[in-house]
Amino acid sequence: MRFWTRSPRWGRGVNSTFCDDLRQFWPTTVAKRRQSLAAGVLATVLAVTGCASIGALSADTPAEAKQEAVAVRAKARWDALIKADIVSAYGYLSPATRATVPLDVYKAKHKLGLYRSAKVDKVECQGEACTVHLTVVYDYKQFKGVATSLSERWIITQGQAWFAEQS
Repeated sequence: MRFWTRSPRWGRGVNSTFCDDLRQFWPTTVAKRRQSLAAGVLATVLAVTGCASIGALSADTPAEAKQEAVAVRAKARWDALIKADIVSAYGYLSPATRATVPLDVYKAKHKLGLYRSAKVDKVECQGEACTVHLTVVYDYKQFKGVATSLSERWIITQGQAWFAEQS
């Protein structure tokens, strides 16, 4: 490989030599470029799928890990509701609930701007079902800072914890 030349066009000589050397690695035919692209896409999909399955939850996951994962997701859901981000909160619904409850119906059920804070007190899991006990602080008309204890049902399916809204 020749990178240095003594010609007055020194920079251009290095550039063309370098490009000539790199050209051997570049696929020259359409078929080779397509194969390279397909290999890159496949490698990306495998990497993403592999990373997603590492932390997958199931009924066999230790109770502490399930409780921690469910607590994090429950807190994140309530943070979205507090910020009035109903689309993000809708994303925490179980796939079965999302299949039966459209986003516009879910929006109509929730009054946004009421909630001040939410704190997960305790999570109890048995198999693929978890109960989250939390305290939610909200404002209602002239009553400010009302604290209420709630219990929510979460399920573990498809490797993730989901909120199972009860009608």
